[in-house]
Amino acid sequence: NVTPIAGARSTALRCAAPGPRVSATIKLVSPEVSSVPEVPPVSPPPDRIEQLYRELEDKIREYRPRDDLASVEKAFRIATDLHKGQLRQSGEPYMVHPLMVAHILAGMRMDLVTIETGLLHDLVEDTRMTPDEIRKGFGDEVARCVDGVTKLSKLDIFNAEERQAESFRKMLLAMVDDIRVIIVKLADRLHNMRTLGYLSAERRAHVATETIEIYAPISHRLGMGKVRGELEDLAFRHLDPEAFAPRRHPRAVRPSEGRPRPGSPPGPDLAVCLKS
Repeated sequence: NVTPIAGARSTALRCAAPGPRVSATIKLVSPEVSSVPEVPPVSPPPDRIEQLYRELEDKIREYRPRDDLASVEKAFRIATDLHKGQLRQSGEPYMVHPLMVAHILAGMRMDLVTIETGLLHDLVEDTRMTPDEIRKGFGDEVARCVDGVTKLSKLDIFNAEERQAESFRKMLLAMVDDIRVIIVKLADRLHNMRTLGYLSAERRAHVATETIEIYAPISHRLGMGKVRGELEDLAFRHLDPEAFAPRRHPRAVRPSEGRPRPGSPPGPDLAVCLKS
């Protein structure tokens, strides 16, 4: 007979062999389960749209630390919801564009009405939102600015049979009763020019020509020299890439070239030469 050991599983084995019968009891011990450390959950990648907005808030607070940004966040949330599912030619979410326009405006240290206009400027044209809804949600100032940007966006400079850029610039400035409308439109054009490479060659040439003849001179007239310079550089890059290339990639010089001789006076500043 096999006597089980208390508290353990047991199995009796009978071994057949010459001689007397032998009984044995084998105790089967369950192997110890080694403890596996818990793997911490992987944090999801940050939402780029949300991250861009938080960076926008930080930028605004640098020059408006005491302002309540609730209306700016409201504009961001509404625009994000209505632009949801829309993509730019680059494949990125469309909401990146209004956010980058708002970033450009914040870099100019514009007021909150202008920032909100930048976030909302494409809603009437590209979504179901109406001017009355913008007025109810954000007030008359923002509604007027958004309406002004919408009207400018609908103008097609190249539809006229005989186009005169100077006359069109005057008409453009006369159309708006708030200079902030023009500033938002310039910020909109600047970001579009920065991402122009995703459009067809024909469309790039159209937008670049329009920028050179209309928007760069307007920015100059408003005293926005930095904006004008970037608009012109970006436009010429697409209109005449061969002429633009040497400015971006100067020829390599031999080690002996460009080195002043001992005791010789310093030469002119390179940055000044490029600007002249």
